[in-house]
Formats: sequence, structure tokens, C-alpha cells
Amino acid sequence: MRNYYYPLLLLMNWIMASNAYGQMPVKVSLFSEATSVPFDKVITTPIHPGVQLGTDFHWKESKHIKLFPSVNIGYMFHNKLFQGVYINGELGLDYKFSFGLNIKTALGIGYLHTFTTQQEFQFENGRYVSKRDRGNARIMPSFSVGVGYNLKKNESRSAEIFILHQTWLEYPYSPGFIPLMAHTNFHVGSKFYPFNKNNKK
Repeated sequence: MRNYYYPLLLLMNWIMASNAYGQMPVKVSLFSEATSVPFDKVITTPIHPGVQLGTDFHWKESKHIKLFPSVNIGYMFHNKLFQGVYINGELGLDYKFSFGLNIKTALGIGYLHTFTTQQEFQFENGRYVSKRDRGNARIMPSFSVGVGYNLKKNESRSAEIFILHQTWLEYPYSPGFIPLMAHTNFHVGSKFYPFNKNNKK
């Protein structure tokens, strides 16, 4: 598990050394997770809460198109099934309208570590004994679509509010029985620039 932290530490060192963080946004979203068919419903009940924190990196941008990589970390809690922490990377594509609306899409791939929310037992020496849950490693490819709105449409570093419908796959899910499971996350969030010096008076 420790090897997974090294790329993240190297990325953080580069960001701090290059002062790039001054132009980087912070994205925060709350979401509801569900095991469901992709794009079947906008919001699936009951609500299984999650939170995600991330940032975007500047790559290519024109009057109407913005192409950017991003990284996110998150946590979700699915009652009576699992809880999980994850880190993922995405390639986002925004189509920008002059009045502040953005049509948003993103392709991603991530690492998910899940833990059961129920007590686990193992059959040993003729009886069931409590088993420590070390969790399970998963990969989680994803695809997201949604809309955003810039609160200050004439500023390139405007705060944005957004909603996203994200569908993602959990693999492996139950090897030998169900190889993968489809999930959907409905995000409501905001992007803002707390480290931009131009925002400080």
C-alpha cells in the first residue's frame, strides 16, 4: 500500500516547488452512490453519502473548449454493503458558453479500497470466529457528464457550481461469481480558487 503514496507525494512536492498551486482550483463535492444501471435514473434512492476533494491542472483552453487533467480523493459509505476510499485521475472536457454555462464530461481511472460495513466471520476449527477486515483492492474506470455554471462569467478563475452524473465500474467485484459491478454517483459541488493572489485584496 505504501507504494501508492509515492506518486502523490512527488506530485505535491512539484506543486509546492513550482508555486503552481496559486493557479489551481479546489473542487469539493458531496455525492450519493448507488449500485445501478448506468444512466437509468438521475438520483437513485436510498442515499449512500460520499465526499470528494480534488483539483484541476491547466492544459489546453480556447474560447469554448477546455481540456484538463484532474486528480481526486474521496470516501463513500454504502449502508449494509461497503465503505471505500479512493484516488483517481480524470481527463476532463468542458464546452463553455459565453453566458457562463459549461457542459462537462470526464473519463477517469482510479484505485478503490473497500471495507465491509458488516462483521465478518471465518470458519475455523469447527466454529465461526470474527475475522479482521483488511479490505479489498479495486480499480474503478469512470465516465461523467454534467453541467457547471461560472458565478463570474467574465473571469477565467471564476468560482463554479456544478452537478455531475458519474458512472463507474468496480473490478474485481466477486471473482468467480460477479466479475464487475456498475455504480453511479450523483455529485453536487463547487470549484473555487482559494490560493489565487488576484482574489486577495
